[in-house]
Amino acid sequence: MAPSWVPEADRRRLAAYTVLGAYDTNQAAALLNADGDDRREYGDASLIVDQTLSHLLGETQQIVVEGAEDGTAVKEREALLRDWAQTEHLRMRMQHAERTAVLLGDTVYLLAWSRAKGRPVLRTFDPGFYFPVMPEGALDADAYPDRVHLAWEVPADPSTGRKGTLRRVTYELGPIDDGGRRLYPWSREPSDITCYLTDAEWDLDQVDRVGDIDALSPARARFRSNADGEVLNRLDLQLDFIPLVHVPNTVKGAEHYGQSSLLSVAQLLDDLAAADTDSQRASATTGSPIIGLSGTRLPVDRRTGNPMPVEVEPGMVWPLGDNGQLSTVDTSAQLAELRAYVGTLRDRLSVVTRLPASVLGTVSPSEVPSGYALQLSFGPLDAMVRSMRLAREAKYPLLLKMVQRLYQLGGVLPPGNNPRASLAFGAYLPTDQTTALDLAARGVQAGVLSLETAVRLLVEAGFPIQDAALEVERLRRSIATAA
Repeated sequence: MAPSWVPEADRRRLAAYTVLGAYDTNQAAALLNADGDDRREYGDASLIVDQTLSHLLGETQQIVVEGAEDGTAVKEREALLRDWAQTEHLRMRMQHAERTAVLLGDTVYLLAWSRAKGRPVLRTFDPGFYFPVMPEGALDADAYPDRVHLAWEVPADPSTGRKGTLRRVTYELGPIDDGGRRLYPWSREPSDITCYLTDAEWDLDQVDRVGDIDALSPARARFRSNADGEVLNRLDLQLDFIPLVHVPNTVKGAEHYGQSSLLSVAQLLDDLAAADTDSQRASATTGSPIIGLSGTRLPVDRRTGNPMPVEVEPGMVWPLGDNGQLSTVDTSAQLAELRAYVGTLRDRLSVVTRLPASVLGTVSPSEVPSGYALQLSFGPLDAMVRSMRLAREAKYPLLLKMVQRLYQLGGVLPPGNNPRASLAFGAYLPTDQTTALDLAARGVQAGVLSLETAVRLLVEAGFPIQDAALEVERLRRSIATAA
């Protein structure tokens, strides 16, 4: 399932991506060859991924810069980042990237400075194209690779005679070629490290058969050029970091890669598909039962003398003899058992995925005994979402730090330290807005909550507040005017 250029350590990972993608598109039966021709898959895997993604991201995703409520310069920085996010369609790209992370276990963001657009541009990559080269002896999951390959195959085109090729884009940290040192706009001390970009392709029939993407021969490579005509062969990007952010789906300790949200329920999905298939077969014999006839004359094929097949149709009448009988095979009891078994599997699916039945849509709101019981059912989901957001806690601030540094590289922002910017995910559980509003108002009146904290509570409760700092200013002006 893996080309010869894929390292041995990555082949199992890529095979897992293929299997997980098949579950998501209701094509897991295709992996069974002929045994899966009539297998039923009804989108349970896709539902799990979509619902997990929805709760992970929450209702809103907002860029927040520390200290924005205290200074004009920081507010301007926050406004710049929010304008960049809107222009680059960050929320839409996050939907795509984070769905890939939930499904496959990982996703990758790539940044680059666009001279034509005058801003950093953002791309997302499938983790199947991602091949990091970790530092020698690195055991920490947070260890950052000093060389990263993005590689994929381009299929041959018989109509044009173009051969199949392997394309590899490499980002590598290394010493500056002339041995000098460089002062970067975001650093106080000169550095002798820079990032080199190489973009090359090889004909597949000439790729080294060594099973290592990191050991392809440069002599056989064709190097590509960028929009400015620069050959991308160790092009100095004038950066001291690799502008790529790998986001794992879960916290995995010493593991670099995350874990798919489907991995723990793969067997359940197989059993559910098998039960759905058996239920469909049983419903066919229940709706069109097997009929036995005796004591009647069936039509005969005049050419062969054999009885002709009898088809059951509405309004059909069979004349029976004196001792004639008509009997049917009733499979409704088996069908009921199969449906109950499917329901049991769905309950187990809800438990293992930590998605309550109300989230999966398998229970009616009227069946919930009380609001308190419903709130308790969200306990496992709450723990799962907090863990998944923890895995991303350092990744999006890193992405926004890179965005600010690229703006400095392009001359849009002044040199110097950049304030910490983060991405705040909104509420993902149903909230009582009346209670939240009363709590915020009483807390401010009693002097135990600041206006900033009160507004943050309202934002988390789902109130349509676009800019928390601006909302605090408006409230202070209103209070001053009233006084």
